Amino acid sequence: MLNGPTFKEAFLFWLKLGFISFGGPAGQISIMYEYLVEKKKWISPGKFSHALNYCMLLPGPEAQQLATYTGWLLHGVRGGLAAGILFFLPSMLILLVLSIIYVTYGSLPWVKAIFDGLKPAIVAIVLLAMIKIGGRALKNYFHYIAAVLSFIAIYIFNVSFPLIILCVILLSVIFIRYIRQHENRNSEKHDFASEAKPSEFYISESSVLPHTVFSVRNNVLFLLSGIILWLAPFMFYRILQSDTIFWDTLSFFFTKAAFVTFGGAYAVLPYVAQYSVEKLQWLNSLQMLDGLALGETTPGPLIMVLAFVGFMAGYNHFGGSMIMGAAGLGLTTYFTFLPCFLFIFIGAPLIEKTAGQNRIKAVLDMVTASVVGVILSLAIYLGKAVIIDPSAEFGVKFFPLLWIAISVFALYKLKVNMILWILVSGIAGLLWWLIIHT
Repeated sequence: MLNGPTFKEAFLFWLKLGFISFGGPAGQISIMYEYLVEKKKWISPGKFSHALNYCMLLPGPEAQQLATYTGWLLHGVRGGLAAGILFFLPSMLILLVLSIIYVTYGSLPWVKAIFDGLKPAIVAIVLLAMIKIGGRALKNYFHYIAAVLSFIAIYIFNVSFPLIILCVILLSVIFIRYIRQHENRNSEKHDFASEAKPSEFYISESSVLPHTVFSVRNNVLFLLSGIILWLAPFMFYRILQSDTIFWDTLSFFFTKAAFVTFGGAYAVLPYVAQYSVEKLQWLNSLQMLDGLALGETTPGPLIMVLAFVGFMAGYNHFGGSMIMGAAGLGLTTYFTFLPCFLFIFIGAPLIEKTAGQNRIKAVLDMVTASVVGVILSLAIYLGKAVIIDPSAEFGVKFFPLLWIAISVFALYKLKVNMILWILVSGIAGLLWWLIIHT
């Protein structure tokens, strides 16, 4: 067995990962696998795959939770905290700067033109996310039924996303026997090659780590700590006596969002848009698209787009206050990721007992399938905001419609890098503005 890394050595990797973790969860997971397993041999392929499969069962960004999990394996709670926080901290700081630039200069015509180019590209990216998740999640006709009914519920009847998730889980439990009869036995599994000998790695499947053993005492302490950490900001609001209703609403909303983020950030965005745009009016649908564009161009998990929503909520609610915008961004990040750490520190030892229980996986597969319909509703919602314009000829804008089609072709058929295409789209929007204004 190899010697394990020092905390400093691991810390420096987690810090670096926070700045280079572009490419979504697939790219982020690949970076971790290449470094932790192939290069450093700190964790065996089987153990890495085991950890990833756990994280895929949980709500929240799986790559961030995997970083937390592997950091926890290596150095206990402090390792998990370091890995998990550093995974999103650079992204949060970058997004704060971009948000300030956005509200300061976003109304300038040429800046607006750049974002007008980004918006249709983001709609295309959402469509492709639906196709990708659908290809993985829709394995039998029960899954298709769940996707269709979820779309109808959220798009036509405006049912909230958490209620949809709850209904899908309840119905899945009721009809679990029939669902399992139609399971696709060849479904995708997150498993990495594991031909290497366990002795080649610091941590392998057979490793017994004291800090990962289930303990009622430890779990009670983690749970109490989590409750205290969750309640602390509410006490702070009341000490400051600064519009507690707004801050309470923001805190409860993003806590709830954190618990229903099955299927990645795109799954929860329809719920966030439905609530923050339509009901609370913290921002409009076009600003939501701009936030998605900013989120796609920064490292870290895409769920950080929620931090932009928090910034705009604080900024708009308090009459254009940058300080309140920054506070909204920070608190949104806090409440979004706090449950993620609890899921690992409390849930990992417990969830190991469910390994191999196909009933649980079958229910969660139904939840993921329902997410496909929810993402379709998001694509239509954002697409209408970008394309529809009653004052335009035929009621639609020509450039956004054309650029959505071009973006789908470039990203899906030509496999153009997403970050590169977002930059190209911004330039295209600027060029289109120059053409129609000359």
